[in-house]
Parts: sequence; C-alpha cells; structure tokens
Amino acid sequence: MTDPVAMTDQTGARYQQVAPSSHSTGLARGFAVFAGVIMIMAGAFHGFAGLAALFENEFYAATPNYVFKFDVTAWGWIHLLLGVLVLVAGYSVLSGRTWARVVGMILAGVSALANFMFIPHYPFWSLLIIALDVFVIWALAVYNPES
Repeated sequence: MTDPVAMTDQTGARYQQVAPSSHSTGLARGFAVFAGVIMIMAGAFHGFAGLAALFENEFYAATPNYVFKFDVTAWGWIHLLLGVLVLVAGYSVLSGRTWARVVGMILAGVSALANFMFIPHYPFWSLLIIALDVFVIWALAVYNPES
C-alpha cells in the first residue's frame, strides 16, 4: 500500500510532499481581498481629489520651480481618470479575475508615480497613497489562487 504523503523520485530517494498550510493560503487570500478593497477606496479618493482640483482651482497650493510642473486642472483630470481605472480594477480583483491582478499592480505603480509627482501639492496625502500602492502591489503579487 502506498503512503500518500511520502513519495519517491526516480533515484529511489524518499521525500515528504508538503502541502501549503491553510493558514498561509487564507492569509494570502485575505491580503488579496484587502488589496481589492484598498484599490476601490484609493480609486474613490483619487476621484475626489481630481474633482476638488477641477472644481476649486486654488484648493491645492502650487509649488514654484518643481521639476514635474503641471497645472492643477491637469492634475485634476489625471487623478479623476486614474481613480476610475483603479476603482474598476479593484472591483475586478474582488471578482477574482486573473487579469485584474496584473492590471491592478500596473495601476498601483502608475498611481504611486503620479502621487510622487503630486507631493508638492499635497505631501502627506501623496505619501500615504504611495504606501498603500506599495502594499497593494505586494498583496497582489503574493496571492496565488491555485494554492
């Protein structure tokens, strides 16, 4: 009778087949769900920041002599469009679509870069969103639905 846990390879050496623990699988799945929720929230926040820049042009302080100089209205459109894309990708991640994980990682990277360039206008908020984007990228990268 064969032992389902112990196996032998072609050389006859025995080895233990180790199944992933349900704790680590549940933890990774929980991180993916959390990443999807964070993406939806960050997308909504991007949208609100974009609307604030579009409706009230003096809401954000303009910093002179900054390398990445954009008009506040341009930042408003960038944040609004990026927010909608991140929100839809976050919903797709929660729906379990494989392509959404890749798109989510790409959009989180783009979001981090956009917020890096937005630091002079709203520094604390930009740094917070960058930290959340890094966490989203990590959570989506480590999630393996087959395990």
